[in-house]
Amino acid sequence: MYVKKIDAPRSVKLADGSIMTQADLPPPTTRRWVASRKAAVVRGVVYGLISETGACDRYALSKEEFQQWVKAVAEHGEEALKTTALQRYRQL
Repeated sequence: MYVKKIDAPRSVKLADGSIMTQADLPPPTTRRWVASRKAAVVRGVVYGLISETGACDRYALSKEEFQQWVKAVAEHGEEALKTTALQRYRQL
């Protein structure tokens, strides 16, 4: 069996005690971004599972778009990542 070497850790422990692994991140081919996938990427970066640059490269995101996700989660929680809530939270 071949184990792919990666530079980042294979798993991290989250604040709630749960474990997040590389397998919990969305696939690199993701094109439909629902709130749960955005939140998984943000959590992965915040807890050091993947670097911000690595996430932007892997998912073809701009730095500005990713920073908006992080800001939305920091200010309003993961609910702010839902498309239907974007206008409401941006107006605040």
